[in-house]
Amino acid sequence: MTDPATVQALLLAWYDRHHRIMPWRVSPADRAAGVQADPYRVWLSEVMLQQTTVAAVRDYFHRFTARWPDVAALAAAEDAEVMAEWAGLGYYARARNLLKCARAVATDHGGRFPDTREGLLSLPGVGPYTAAAVASIAFDRAETVVDGNVERVMARLFQVEEPLPGAKPVLVAHAARLTPAERSGDYAQAVMDLGATICTPRNPACAICPLSAECAARAAGVQAELPRKTQKPAKPQREGVLWIALRPDGAVLLEERPQSGLLGGMAGFPTSGWDGSTAPAPLKADWQRVGEVRHTFTHFHLVLEILTAVTEAQPERGTFLPRAAFRPAALPTVMRKGWDLVPRDITGG
Repeated sequence: MTDPATVQALLLAWYDRHHRIMPWRVSPADRAAGVQADPYRVWLSEVMLQQTTVAAVRDYFHRFTARWPDVAALAAAEDAEVMAEWAGLGYYARARNLLKCARAVATDHGGRFPDTREGLLSLPGVGPYTAAAVASIAFDRAETVVDGNVERVMARLFQVEEPLPGAKPVLVAHAARLTPAERSGDYAQAVMDLGATICTPRNPACAICPLSAECAARAAGVQAELPRKTQKPAKPQREGVLWIALRPDGAVLLEERPQSGLLGGMAGFPTSGWDGSTAPAPLKADWQRVGEVRHTFTHFHLVLEILTAVTEAQPERGTFLPRAAFRPAALPTVMRKGWDLVPRDITGG
């Protein structure tokens, strides 16, 4: 049976030397000197990192914290501005929940995040993982933090043969048994760093792993095969139409999507078909097909036919936005793909 104290000591010693440097993280040396993590930055990073890589998040994090340096500033932000900055990170429900949570902290908690898992769970959009991560990393609470990296480390360390997702309760139980009462924030980040840099999905670097002597899967020679995963069913494909209308003066037709559902609350080009809507074209025009875009969401693949027109007709839905105010970068990724297909002599470059 793996000894928790041994694992904790080995892993924390490794983390002290090899921790990743991240803009939201306090180094082990600084923590030891009494520097505390900023709960706002920890929370923001955790929300951004959900189903997204560290490399993809860094620039977004820098932009967000430069523009909204604390939770009060974010709570006071305009919804559209936050959604525009979020564009490209995907899963726009997270951005809506981000604002709800910031406003709850500012209004109901005096601008201070609750310092316990239970208190954090009371905030809008904060689930069990995020609550445990913020409580542990920001407040050094002895909470068990389990993401995909931690699942992989636990599956190999204890040679858990049951495939995911069924094995999750077992992996969480193993992780909980190893979580220390002291330095729990550093420990949580250490396990995640180990999974991200050493105990990787393919070709784990067992020769330099601080836990190699403790690892049951390595002893059995099956470390690269774990964790096993239940085969996922093939994603279905949906199809639809995306209309890009411009006025002769360059104004672009946009509409705000419903708050609930895919890309909820985002401004974008009118669409139909793929999201359950059956709306016709937003105005009468000589629509020209310029191609199609393919995009993959969590649960399905999408193919959109892209139609464009230059017209002075009045729209039946949506509003023409002056070209000077139009920011393609603020569009959801799938709609930016459509915009990129429109000939430059129409869009003006």
